[in-house]
Amino acid sequence: MTSMVREVQEIHAAEAREDKEPVAARESVIRRHELAAFLRHRREHIAPEQVGLPRGRRRRTPGLRREEVAQLSAVGVTWYTWLEQARDIQVSVQVLDALARTLMLDASERAHLFNLAGAVDPAPGAHCASVTDAQRALLRQLDPIPASIQNSRYDVLAYNRTYGLLFCDLDAIPPQDRNCMLLCFTNEDWQSSLVRLEETMRIMAAKFRASMAGHLAEPAWKMLLNRLRTESPEFREIWERHEVVSASSKRKQFTNAHVGLLTVDSTDLWLGPHNGPRMLTFAPADAESRERLEKLHAIALERAGGVGRG
Repeated sequence: MTSMVREVQEIHAAEAREDKEPVAARESVIRRHELAAFLRHRREHIAPEQVGLPRGRRRRTPGLRREEVAQLSAVGVTWYTWLEQARDIQVSVQVLDALARTLMLDASERAHLFNLAGAVDPAPGAHCASVTDAQRALLRQLDPIPASIQNSRYDVLAYNRTYGLLFCDLDAIPPQDRNCMLLCFTNEDWQSSLVRLEETMRIMAAKFRASMAGHLAEPAWKMLLNRLRTESPEFREIWERHEVVSASSKRKQFTNAHVGLLTVDSTDLWLGPHNGPRMLTFAPADAESRERLEKLHAIALERAGGVGRG
């Protein structure tokens, strides 16, 4: 019996029990089938080449195979098969995040996936209501001083134009990937801007470990940690050292792709309880860096064309 036939029979059976089952139970059945159909549709519309897999001569399945999606998402093949068969199983936000990335979902499709699964998307791009209009205005007024608003997980929730070109073209990064930890360990442009890359990686991992101590059971933190371990061998090696360091303000140097070497003094302006959300600023440490930041701001203005941030 094919999965499609089984789905139709289960839906008919659910409809036959409509007067006997609670509304919540019927809704759960419908959600599972919608989720299964959505996953199957997206899987069948992704070419193997899009995810770095060879097509081969004997491929009959349109798009990706189930086992390929499971492998790329680091989940069991049987478990993923059950998910596409609309079985009544629990799905964690970490798994949903992995599936969203494997299936190359855009923002709307990702939101749809989490809604069908009855889960709240913990990714920073899903919502950033904690950033107020007044804070966004302050970010703009700080230009050409690079400034951003980040949470304790190092998600970049909002930023001004100069910060948007300081390390890489941040506008080109999907909102859910705008995380300083992730970019430091996986983004080549971000890494090339760091004068002391290895030292920065070590300090960032140590800061992240210290921050995570108070959030060990939270899905968003576990999801980010799992992604860092999966995507960065350097992070895995550093993470095993169990180093811990607290955040501090200090002088830093960056090699910007547009204006060259910048020497700045970083400052954390806390917007709530310590180790919570903060505004991070990079004030120029000398006249040359100030001139270069002004030039970078001009470049950002020209490229942005009046588009807002955050």
